[in-house]
Amino acid sequence: MTQPGRRAVLVVEDDAELRQTVCESLQASGFAAAESPDAKDAIERLKGFAYDALVTDLNLPDGSGMDVLEEALSRYPQIRAVVVTGFGGVADAVSAIKRGAVDFLIKPFQLTQLARVLEASIDQLRLREENAELRAQLRERFRFDSIIGRHSTMRQLFATLEQVAPTNSTVLLIGETGTGKELIARTIHHNSPRADKKFVAFNAAAIPETLAEAELFGHAKGAFTGAVSARVGRFELADGGTLFIDEVASMSLPLQAKLLRALQEREVQRLGESKSMKVDIRVITATNSDLRHLVREGSFREDLFYRLNVIPIRLPPLRSRREDIPLLAQHFVNKSCAENGIPPKPITQEVLQMLMAHPWPGNIRQIENAMEHAVAMSMAAPAIGPEALPEEVRSQTNSALVPVVSIPDEGLDFTAVVSQLERELLTRSLEKTGGNKRQAARLLSLSRTTFLDKLQRLSIEEAAVAPLQVESGN
Repeated sequence: MTQPGRRAVLVVEDDAELRQTVCESLQASGFAAAESPDAKDAIERLKGFAYDALVTDLNLPDGSGMDVLEEALSRYPQIRAVVVTGFGGVADAVSAIKRGAVDFLIKPFQLTQLARVLEASIDQLRLREENAELRAQLRERFRFDSIIGRHSTMRQLFATLEQVAPTNSTVLLIGETGTGKELIARTIHHNSPRADKKFVAFNAAAIPETLAEAELFGHAKGAFTGAVSARVGRFELADGGTLFIDEVASMSLPLQAKLLRALQEREVQRLGESKSMKVDIRVITATNSDLRHLVREGSFREDLFYRLNVIPIRLPPLRSRREDIPLLAQHFVNKSCAENGIPPKPITQEVLQMLMAHPWPGNIRQIENAMEHAVAMSMAAPAIGPEALPEEVRSQTNSALVPVVSIPDEGLDFTAVVSQLERELLTRSLEKTGGNKRQAARLLSLSRTTFLDKLQRLSIEEAAVAPLQVESGN
């Protein structure tokens, strides 16, 4: 009889003394061992119980251990099986492994060796199953429809992601801080052929310049002061998968040159080593800066820009899709309630009005933090009321339409300030309408001709204001 809670193994051996010795050893190692003297009895036992593992002699009185192995695997494909024999050769071992055994042992063998083989094999299977479950959870979490938004720019974003994800093309995500660039990068990865491989993130702005190169490309032991051991870089870690480089605009020109070479050659070289190694990765980068402007300034390499700008995707700021604010707010409230073990709370209409009026300079990240704060401040309340919101949201509710301009002692350029305000209004109206000039003019109560004249006078480029735009690589 096997014991509940212990890994069950069936030992098939015609030598009664050896069979008992093996079972006692396995039981001492934490297994629940069952005995069988021949193939017929073993097959009957397999019909009535799902064992975790099988240990079978190759030569049995009424048949072959291979028959028992095949019967076990046909019923339980995940069973871990070890075949043993007193006079087997290489051909027998190869045959057993090909048929699905995890190992082949020649008598006499160490009993502890058998236990180690079974333990390692079962643990490996469990790890594989856990990884498969984790990958399934990740695919569920990063489905396209898990990105929240009903605004037209978000619908266009979903369509673009569905086209881009299956490819191996380099993607450049452009958007303000907090717009969810890493979420989009992970979603692309988990809906790509590389989903079962690693997603490796690297924030160029968060790593000191002196360490950034070593973090990206790795280093050999002694490559620099403090390099007490060799280190694998992010490129190597992402081999076969996706490398996400956030805040790419913050890289120095020398590091940009090395990144460009790695992307062109698809190979990297660790600091302190002379040999290079090939890597197979997909690269997704992100920035909240205007890279074209940085190229003109000379602070970003033009050749690297074109290497990264194969499929640029612009993520809309939250202020340009205000109709999504109630959806996002309720989503984050539900999430925070679940994390705190309390039932979901509704959001009052007064709070929704305040949320819709807020400018949200920190975008999605800011509203998520605000809703977490609101849940924490209303644990005993039946709903999320205004008093639960952060002070900055309550106090700035009406500031979205009234910009605060401080006048310095030395004065300011009135024309320049007014022009900047006009530029902001025109830009936001285009963002809100997805680049539709006629609708944008209507939002500002302007004629289309006047609207176009102002666009031309202020030199506003459509590419700079479109909330989502996919361009050609060159």
